[in-house]
Amino acid sequence: MRLVDSHSHFDVDAFDVDRAETLARARDAGVVAQVVPAIDAAGWPRLKSVCASAPGLHAAYGLHPMYLPAHRPEHLIALREHLQLDACVAVGEIGLDYFAEGLDHDQQQHYFEAQLALAREFELPVIVHARRAVDAVIATLRRFAPVRGVVHSFAGSEEQAQQLYKLGYLLGIGGPITYARAQRLHRLVANMPLEHLLLETDAPDQPDAQWRGQRNEPARLPVVLDAIAGLRGENREVIAAATTENAERLFKFTA
Repeated sequence: MRLVDSHSHFDVDAFDVDRAETLARARDAGVVAQVVPAIDAAGWPRLKSVCASAPGLHAAYGLHPMYLPAHRPEHLIALREHLQLDACVAVGEIGLDYFAEGLDHDQQQHYFEAQLALAREFELPVIVHARRAVDAVIATLRRFAPVRGVVHSFAGSEEQAQQLYKLGYLLGIGGPITYARAQRLHRLVANMPLEHLLLETDAPDQPDAQWRGQRNEPARLPVVLDAIAGLRGENREVIAAATTENAERLFKFTA
């Protein structure tokens, strides 16, 4: 199987001690490509270096809403330069987070909209964070059509998912699908259109239920695949092939 981890923070310092070994384990598990989204401007140089260090690592540049205190207006100017000059497959990770305390909603909205405008200008997909803010995210995405992308670690409702499908968005599903308590997510994934599904780990975060409390890594992606296959009653190879094709189509690379 050829799997794509559509959301892995493989550049962060959690992997500095064993990045090469972690990449080897991922490849042994069938993960042939990773999309690596940024979190803040200070991390862009390392992200670029890590993604250039091995084939199959694809950079996305953006300003994550949870790191709002680190963002500055000049970072949007710098982001434009990165999108012009550096190889990347998406603008991300961008979006809104209404769960974390102390993050000004208006400022988040400003950076979200500015980055969506850049994605539209450069005809790039977006990688969207939407925690406790799915309705606000959808309302914003509507205004920036025809930008497409993925809402990663989706935890919304069936109705919200349907709205995203109509806008051309995919849903990233990872470790949370493996937890017994995630019944609403189970129902959603069991019945969602396969052409709107992407697999992800969000490594080093959001480990699957079997890996609870440990550093997540891309090699755990087959566990997510198996959980989804079980919920859908479908062959894991079919889902693997479809989600890899979805990632290739959205991000415009060959895994």
